Amino acid sequence: MHKGAKIAVGVVAAAVVGAGGLGAYHLVDAVASDGGGGSSHTEAAPAETGPPTADEVERTARDFLAAWAAGDTAKAAGLTDDAAAATTALTGYRADAHVEKVAFKQGAATGAKVPFSVTAEVVFGKQRSTWTYDTALSVIRGRTGAGRALVGWQPSVVHPQLTAGQSLKTDVTQAAQITAVDREGRELDAKDYPSLAPVLPELRKRFGEKAGGEAGVEVRVETAGQPASVPSSTPGSAPNSAPNSAPNSAPKTLHVVSKGKPGKLRTTLDANVQRAAETAVSGHSDASVVAVKPSTGEILAVANSKKTDFNAALHGQTAPGSTMKIVTSAMLLEQGKATPGKPLPCPKNATYGMTFHNVEDSENPGATFAQDFAASCNTAFISLAGQVSDDALAAEARDVFGLGLEWKSGITTFDGRVPSDSGAGKAAAMIGQGRVQMSPLNMASVAATVRNGSFRQPYLVDPSVDGRELAKAPRALPGPVADNLRSMMRLTALSGTGRKAMAGLGGDVGAKTGSAEVDNQTAPNGWFTAYRGDVAAAAVVPQGGHGGDSAGPIVAAVLRAG
Repeated sequence: MHKGAKIAVGVVAAAVVGAGGLGAYHLVDAVASDGGGGSSHTEAAPAETGPPTADEVERTARDFLAAWAAGDTAKAAGLTDDAAAATTALTGYRADAHVEKVAFKQGAATGAKVPFSVTAEVVFGKQRSTWTYDTALSVIRGRTGAGRALVGWQPSVVHPQLTAGQSLKTDVTQAAQITAVDREGRELDAKDYPSLAPVLPELRKRFGEKAGGEAGVEVRVETAGQPASVPSSTPGSAPNSAPNSAPNSAPKTLHVVSKGKPGKLRTTLDANVQRAAETAVSGHSDASVVAVKPSTGEILAVANSKKTDFNAALHGQTAPGSTMKIVTSAMLLEQGKATPGKPLPCPKNATYGMTFHNVEDSENPGATFAQDFAASCNTAFISLAGQVSDDALAAEARDVFGLGLEWKSGITTFDGRVPSDSGAGKAAAMIGQGRVQMSPLNMASVAATVRNGSFRQPYLVDPSVDGRELAKAPRALPGPVADNLRSMMRLTALSGTGRKAMAGLGGDVGAKTGSAEVDNQTAPNGWFTAYRGDVAAAAVVPQGGHGGDSAGPIVAAVLRAG
């Protein structure tokens, strides 16, 4: 065969015929005469020794490549000095690397080494790609079987970058890409909106294919005992191409079958509100804010000053302090335990299982319920704890405000926790302490429920994209109760603890402040939730102190943008 000849499936038959019985032992017949017409017998020729001849090198390489190209794995493996290992590798080349067809061009040998080029057709689902590369094999003298010339098996025969314990695998390497856009079609990128860095990868994973995206497909080096693939954590990032020598390193990409294509995912975010939220939290070392649209539940912005994988705005689980009095007030109003104009004194201290006090030990003996709410009087609320059942607050939070229901927002969220409690635990829960836990998303939803009159489950991706069913609260706020709550929140925004933060914000406004005490903290967490028209927002500043001073300006900035 001429040097440089191409070996493909179509030429295998001719190649095998020309091999003159490839693979059979060469026997030499010798007739021994005893001079009297005695018996004769056949003797095997002595085993070949020494390095393979140039003809043996060329012929062995040619026949091995021909068998491999033809898909005759057994025959190809039989031409190596390690048939078991070769069988595994060559079988995996087609089954795991998804090489549907392969052809070779054999180069001129240098001693026992034969270089050859590979043209492989890789087919994975609907993706198809031609992969070319160069590698080499070496021909050795077999130690058994009459010293036949054999291919000295090494993983590098399959590909030059394979070593012991490694193989090739073609697979989807990451979720289908997306181009996330806001409600107006403006692209959302983590470079411009850093708080979305942990959000966008989750959206890609959940909605990549549903948004019309196609995942990338790659041929990679896989090492035994190592994860099959390590998807990129950043949308649009290049495949990991680090060396694959370390036991826990990422698989090395050898060939990209398809880069995939991004789908377009429209979110409920508003780029203008998101930008305002990013700027507002940036003034604190630790702060989080969420904005929602009360009439629909659409999430308009999510921002955290700490740029970590933990998204405190959506996943945070901390006591909301006096912002919880919105829910408590709804319960008390519904049960007729209080009305906005009814007197409800605000003493310095109140006892129910334990002694509670107000911030700065303030008091107002002649206060009404609305004034208690606007001034955020703890003791006034504690004084009513004995008039409600142990599960009343938990039921109000769940059945009216949707807290603790299974929210399906299109992204992972914490959905609030208001457990039933008794004694001091029940009293503490009424002012947002004890075992009550909320995130800024939850408290933005609470304010939105008051503004809208009924719960609308917050969501970041429209449920029509994947057929989700949004959570629904069993009942809405009774009309008079909703009106009373809105008037009390407006009083708080205009002349109560929220007046400083809400100054200059006209229109239909309402607010509630909160300061949540946390064990082992020198200052309480500052909370603030408010609405203006059809935008509601909530923020928390850990150890921020008074919510009106720390979290209030953040919420106000977001409401202005909305």
